Amino acid sequence: MNIKTIVFDLGAVLIDWHPEHLYKNVIEDEKERKWFLENICTSDWNEEQDAGRPLAVATEELVQKFPSHENSIRAYYGRWIEMLNGPIHGTVDIFKELKAKGKYKFYALTNWSAETFPIALEKFEFLQWFDGVLVSGEEKMRKPTHQFYQKLFDKFSFDPKYAVFIDDNKRNLVPAKELGMYAIHFTNPEDLRAELVKINVL
Repeated sequence: MNIKTIVFDLGAVLIDWHPEHLYKNVIEDEKERKWFLENICTSDWNEEQDAGRPLAVATEELVQKFPSHENSIRAYYGRWIEMLNGPIHGTVDIFKELKAKGKYKFYALTNWSAETFPIALEKFEFLQWFDGVLVSGEEKMRKPTHQFYQKLFDKFSFDPKYAVFIDDNKRNLVPAKELGMYAIHFTNPEDLRAELVKINVL
């Protein structure tokens, strides 16, 4: 394989982001916390912000719908930084090794709100290592839509046939494969390393 480009997802691949990190401090009861994240501040709701919906609009709509949960709802973006539990060090180490080879271009394709991404950009130095980053909230489109991937190819002028794509969400691997990329399902840094060695990238 003549790989020239490596594309990373960010959340749960390079950055340990999860609402649970915040809500374990907001809703003490585990069952209540799980119900809240599955029924009120859901991943589908969050993805609308990733696609460009303003955080304030999303928050107010949810507060009107579930007024008895107002404090917990407002915590989602009011205390959003507490969802960032730090880097996933093993993956960052792999990124650093790949970067040191000096033979690849690196891009990030991330579903992330345009309003919260600057916080991560300031917090994590390794986000500066990329040759380019495409943020769904800025582009008003998100994974797994084909046009978001195509925008990445077009903006940074690379051929997907010579690119590796790494994402923790299997749903997002489907269009990557359909568009010609070699897709790797991320589960942990050790398995990622083994896969990259297998295809002679690392």
